[in-house]
Amino acid sequence: MGETPGRVSQEKLSGHIVKLLAPAKINLHLRVAPVTSDGFHPLLSWMCTIGLFDTLILNRAAASGTRLQCDDPTLPCDGSNLVVRAAAAIRDAAMPDASRRTAGEGGLAIELQKRIPTGGGLGGGSSDAARIVLGLNRLWELDLPADQLSALAATLGSDVAFFCHGPSSICSGRGQIVRPIGAPMPRSVLLVLPPMAVPTGAVYRRFDELLSEDDRRLLTESVETEPDWEHWRSLPAEALLPNLVNDLERPAFDLHPPLARLRGELEQFLGRIVRMSGSGSSLFTLYDDALAAEEAAEKINRSAQANVWGRAIAAMLAPPIEDDLAAC
Repeated sequence: MGETPGRVSQEKLSGHIVKLLAPAKINLHLRVAPVTSDGFHPLLSWMCTIGLFDTLILNRAAASGTRLQCDDPTLPCDGSNLVVRAAAAIRDAAMPDASRRTAGEGGLAIELQKRIPTGGGLGGGSSDAARIVLGLNRLWELDLPADQLSALAATLGSDVAFFCHGPSSICSGRGQIVRPIGAPMPRSVLLVLPPMAVPTGAVYRRFDELLSEDDRRLLTESVETEPDWEHWRSLPAEALLPNLVNDLERPAFDLHPPLARLRGELEQFLGRIVRMSGSGSSLFTLYDDALAAEEAAEKINRSAQANVWGRAIAAMLAPPIEDDLAAC
């Protein structure tokens, strides 16, 4: 009872049970170039974590292997789940070194409590995977260096490396090149979660189908030319929003016209710019004041269109993470 959070967490991390919080993200700014010969789209994105979290509970188990239990019945709990793949990857990373091998041996039970919606462009699966990589590195006392963890995370998915850095970073390449920067001046986000999922692969395919030759040239230049991030960071919400672009809005809205209508209706309803995160379907806008964001969320949730628009949440940008890993 009288122990400090840091001491309690250190004991948990060297014991059997660890509780981790995996934050969602939004793409404040996302430029995408045409697909290259390797099958990937070069991108340039300013990503920021937000105060919406999945919870992961890790428990050393007597049986060998990794067992995953999830409260979302639509998600697989076998080896196809990114959480299970992340645990296998960090275990394999420990195997070549005999001094680390025993730390990663034995069983692992993972309980995943999902709060980040899937198919929303919020990176929930990637965040869960990154938190597993970081958490098991500490739990199993592997002491793998940060650059190795980041490289390992990048093999699991383009967004996973970001969550090993965060909470505000510039991501380039396929998303695996991560450069942390300070958080933006606006620290509150209004997030709207429409009742529809948008498959990422379909959006990228439509993105390429819609491109003209001029589009290809301009988008390639946009990915190669970085704005003045430090200036953008210093801008209040209403000055920053007009600078923000998401090149995946066009194909996502083309595939899902109701999502395009929703964005337009929200902009009229709120009287401010609304952007899409990632490949969709989540929409967001920024506020300088947390109370203003909370009032806007309540206004949406109480409106006559709430059932059509989806749930609105006010959250913090680049929030502190108070879990057993971050407390140490």
